[in-house]
Amino acid sequence: MKHLVTVCTLALLLFPAASVAQPQDLGALRSQVFGAVDDATSDLVALSDRIWKLAELSLNETNSSRALAAHLEQSGFRIRRGVAGMGTAFVAEWGKGSPVVGILGEFDALPGISNKAESTKAPLVAGGAGHGCGHNLFGVAAAGAAIAARQVLEQNGLSGTIRFFGCPAEETVIGKVYMARAGVFDGLDVCLDWHPGTWTGVDFSRTRAMNNFSVEFFGKTAHGAGDPWNGRSALDAVELMNHGVNLLREHVKPSTRIHYVIADGGGAPNVVPGYARVWYFVRDLERSGVEPTYERVLKCAKGAAIATDTTHKVTLTTGVHSYLLNRPLSELLDRNLRAASAPKWTKLEQAFARRIQAETNKPQEGMYVGIKDLPAEELPAQGGSTDVAEVSRIVPTAKLRVASAPIDAPWHAWPVVACGGMSIGHKSMLCAARALGAATVELAISPDAVAAARQAFEKKTAGRPYKSPVPEGQAVPRPRK
Repeated sequence: MKHLVTVCTLALLLFPAASVAQPQDLGALRSQVFGAVDDATSDLVALSDRIWKLAELSLNETNSSRALAAHLEQSGFRIRRGVAGMGTAFVAEWGKGSPVVGILGEFDALPGISNKAESTKAPLVAGGAGHGCGHNLFGVAAAGAAIAARQVLEQNGLSGTIRFFGCPAEETVIGKVYMARAGVFDGLDVCLDWHPGTWTGVDFSRTRAMNNFSVEFFGKTAHGAGDPWNGRSALDAVELMNHGVNLLREHVKPSTRIHYVIADGGGAPNVVPGYARVWYFVRDLERSGVEPTYERVLKCAKGAAIATDTTHKVTLTTGVHSYLLNRPLSELLDRNLRAASAPKWTKLEQAFARRIQAETNKPQEGMYVGIKDLPAEELPAQGGSTDVAEVSRIVPTAKLRVASAPIDAPWHAWPVVACGGMSIGHKSMLCAARALGAATVELAISPDAVAAARQAFEKKTAGRPYKSPVPEGQAVPRPRK
């Protein structure tokens, strides 16, 4: 026995066990995450700038998706490509065991807002796309967080699983909807999200539920002057439907939003259009508000078809819920954002921001400084919708924003593109990577934090399973070129 004790003591001295961090080591672990992000700065900036220049549209993000997946694969993550029937959707995973922490990443651009990294409107590619929502920063920061957290967990002998989700087509509110329907987010304990913005802080506001659909009308072509009586105008049907919907606006609740564009109204004035298409969004605070309004809009379509002697077809492209907020997880994200600290802007960066504000007729206040307080109560929806809401209905989810464009700058517009391709965007991205990476590590060493998030989630969902707004079997929409 004495010999055995001596041998065991020598073994411990010569081959010490892997250092397993305890909760009280969180400050040290955060510092390691921040150091890992700092060490990767040049690689993250280069990757972000590459995706910024590619500026690929929803479901066409082939090169952007490939670049992000390759970066994660080179950093030790296992990659599943083409998930949920979308060629640009992927999942990158590292580790094993609990907790399973998800981190969302996006990378699609918007059409027609290409711009140089300059403080004036100056397209990089005439008529080209641009990252007017900062998704080049979004995806890369999330990947940087996942990689930094992986390094820290591995170096400290900590267990846990990190899943990065490469999510296409957020701008068309498609990617996560079809991923959620396919069960891609199942099995997560918690999920973290961020988005570029005009301020920095944890976002504790709701979003609106929404249906995104199109209505096609089919009539008969004829000469507009020679024999219009032989035609049946699909465009007349679109206009009649729109008129009915505009009358309907008086009879919906103030929370309802209805928007449309005529996507195809015919080819020439002297030809009675045999085909026309109108594209609609219907929004409300909850799906219980969206669905009855949606049905009434469809009645307007049916009535228009009858009145114009045409036929019609409705295609529900996608639909989303409102965002389900999670207080405990938002508080965890808030304290890790504060540990990461807000971006610090130079005089040159503030001057750049003020020139953009001057160009867009906004008060010249520059970039947001500091971190907003986490609101004491949930804030109401301000108008927008997001497919992240679907994830929040499956797993506890929290979101933060980091300033990446000037205060009050027009969004989905050239100022955001400009800032995303220079140091303002880079600093925003690195701040988000630090905060998300630190939050991931805290979750890995804090079972109580994960349990609190789960408990809050289960209380809100009250045992109601997630149901996709999109019918089972409906194919993913085709990419628009």
